[in-house]
Amino acid sequence: MLGKLREFFGVQDMTTGSPMSKLIQFSLPLLIGNLAQQLYNTVDSIVVGKYIGDTALAAVGTAGPILNLLLVLFMGVATGASIMASQYFGAKDRYGLSRVVGSTLVLTLVSGLIMMAMGLLASPALIRLIAPPADVAEGAVIYLRIIFIGIVGGSAYNILSGVLRGMGDSFYPLMFLILACVLNIVLDILFVARFDMGVAGVAWATIIAQAISGVLCLVRLIGMKELIDVNRSTLIPDGPITRRLCLLGLPAGVTQALFSMSAIVVQSLTNSLGTAVIAANVAIMRVDGFAMMPNFTFGTASTTFVGQNIGAQRIDRVRQGIRDLMKLALITAGALVACILLFGHHLIGLFTNTEDVIQIGISGLRWLALGYIAFAVSQVLQGAMRGAGETMIPMWISIITTIVVRLPLAYLLAALTRCEAWPKGRPDALFASLLISWVLGMIITVIAHRKGAWRRRLPPELQKL
Repeated sequence: MLGKLREFFGVQDMTTGSPMSKLIQFSLPLLIGNLAQQLYNTVDSIVVGKYIGDTALAAVGTAGPILNLLLVLFMGVATGASIMASQYFGAKDRYGLSRVVGSTLVLTLVSGLIMMAMGLLASPALIRLIAPPADVAEGAVIYLRIIFIGIVGGSAYNILSGVLRGMGDSFYPLMFLILACVLNIVLDILFVARFDMGVAGVAWATIIAQAISGVLCLVRLIGMKELIDVNRSTLIPDGPITRRLCLLGLPAGVTQALFSMSAIVVQSLTNSLGTAVIAANVAIMRVDGFAMMPNFTFGTASTTFVGQNIGAQRIDRVRQGIRDLMKLALITAGALVACILLFGHHLIGLFTNTEDVIQIGISGLRWLALGYIAFAVSQVLQGAMRGAGETMIPMWISIITTIVVRLPLAYLLAALTRCEAWPKGRPDALFASLLISWVLGMIITVIAHRKGAWRRRLPPELQKL
């Protein structure tokens, strides 16, 4: 059974065969992996809250946004490596692909060691910046420091799985992710419930599971001898390739940093609206995590498909692939919107029995529902731009929609909707501002894609795409 799955979902050469079939074969393992990750995060929170308590849960939650903000370096490297791997793979350039893999391995190790040293020293100061209660701060510092001890393993999985996906292999990263998720949950329960290690046990479980998944990705890459060479010569960093990796990945890293910082700023507005809004927002974000998975999956698929076919100079397939992927994304987003509108009450009810919280949650989901369709369009077209090597335009779109539009609009709408029942503003301000930013992002993305300024990143003979 596993052999048949590996054969069907194995390395995908997207430069041949039906674009729709290739995209489905590549996207399904990716989507299942995202689902596994989301389930893991949910179960992980349950273990922390159930076996340790609210203070520990708050400590892990406090460390989360800071950790996400600091990990943007690795997100950027992963994006650059995936784009370059897909283009060299599509061009059937074994030497170039091997140099990309070798440079990525060295860059991952060096950046991981630097981040580990910085994180161990700076963790207390970083936690003090957001001024949590003393008991929460203590646990957050412990959690952060242990995570930074194992940062090389965690970054290795994220970056090397991006290389594998760029080469069309989404099956093995899925298997390694599922294994890591299961192992992490088992170790969480063992370290916390059996050995009573508290927050430290949660952190150790995480870095052990991530390290194993990173090693497995490395073993998989080394074993792909039919496609690449991983040896002493290819592990010598290649200056031009390393620079291009960083240039391609920097905008993606900046984009993720903007999302993390804006989330922290908006959270302060959410907190000012009261406990019921905070609880409803947590439930909405849990549902949102699952609703967004297909969009991010299709964005990754778009990057890989376009990258491979541009490398192979198959422009006809690029056009067809974007059309097919857009159909998949819109159908999936439409189905999700229908489910959210029909079953929103039940979805929010999974997290709370408080009717006021449920009603706020339902209202929030209704605001966001149509935004998932707009976000689906943005992800496919921005993914295509990244596959062509243009990562600056998606970054600027994110800056405009997140910093220039969403943040001030949320505070403005909150100020305009103040009333006796909601002295700090209605919670709809949070969700309406997010919907407006998504729709505006879609409009700008469509215009940018059709205008074609991003095509300048292509070789001259391909700029008529």
